[in-house]
Amino acid sequence: MVESARLRIARLTPAQAEKDWDAGAVVVDIRPASQREAEGELPGALVIERNVLEWRFDPACDARLAIADYGLRVIVLCQEGYASSLAAAALQDSASIERPT
Repeated sequence: MVESARLRIARLTPAQAEKDWDAGAVVVDIRPASQREAEGELPGALVIERNVLEWRFDPACDARLAIADYGLRVIVLCQEGYASSLAAAALQDSASIERPT
């Protein structure tokens, strides 16, 4: 599943992620609290645990974040890159679902 997800997403180097972040992308840390406590947090990253990610970024959802927009660039990070790859692919898939006009 991870390899399939990675075929559909752009994986960024830290330098590329920083450049995109500076250009207005949102960096989202999906790690659980225990990992953030053990390993530290990324200052300025938006913390949204994995289990609520898709609906928080869905502009059509009543419980969306105020910044949710179909054109929003989202950079997802986790501890090892596995969960973030799956999450990024899921966000990409949900953004490509045809929306009613």
